[in-house]
Amino acid sequence: MITEQLDFTGRVAIVTGGATGIGYATALQFAKLGADVVICSRTVDELEAAAARIAAESGSRCLAVPTDVKDEDAVIALVQRTVDAFGRVDILVNNAGGTRMGPLESIPTRGWDSIFELNVRSAYFATREAGRHMIAQKSGAIVNISSGAGENGVRGGAHYSAAKSALQMFTRVTAAEWGKHGIRANCVAAGAIASERVLDAWKVAGLEPDDMGKAIPLRRTGTPDEMANMIVFFASDAASYITGQTIGVNGGPSLGGIPDA
Repeated sequence: MITEQLDFTGRVAIVTGGATGIGYATALQFAKLGADVVICSRTVDELEAAAARIAAESGSRCLAVPTDVKDEDAVIALVQRTVDAFGRVDILVNNAGGTRMGPLESIPTRGWDSIFELNVRSAYFATREAGRHMIAQKSGAIVNISSGAGENGVRGGAHYSAAKSALQMFTRVTAAEWGKHGIRANCVAAGAIASERVLDAWKVAGLEPDDMGKAIPLRRTGTPDEMANMIVFFASDAASYITGQTIGVNGGPSLGGIPDA
């Protein structure tokens, strides 16, 4: 039964960027389904408060590990801390990411590199380190969080679009190389998901969620919980024969043609 395949009792999940938004919603779902969870971000107070809420609401253990995912040594320490605390790593969610938008002609080299460090290089660090333990135990699930920008591109985000596209191909190659070890890797491409920080960014840009939703077939923006649903599914035994895939959680495709009434 699918309900049994969504039981994570005895498993350990790492969720990067786990203090807010999609990461927090995902970590909370894993914990409520029985997993022990490790969350990381750079903001210590926010991270520790999130871990305390997750533990209180779920009854599972939740460890907060302050981490800058762009720092290789910090990511190595994150995975080692997880193994020291819980003895294993079964699930890795590379959720930490983001961008600063700008026209291609004015993106500085350091800005380009920074976006790749945050969205791709960090996922490589975490995948490599968690993968050592997954390979040894002959099992594991990795879920990378991309964006519709990685599938279709976005004006003002050449660096971000390229980085998220790279993350999707990294997912595909990870799945191909590590399937023999019982490890699955999949990717979820977020559409207009109204997390706290995204709402703040929209507000600064003068955008309202209702305005964003008008161009989406389902006529609304998505929620962090709706992203978390797909992430948890990909990590679960219910997705045991799915690997190397990218799926969009985006409210449907936006197509040209006859204008919608």
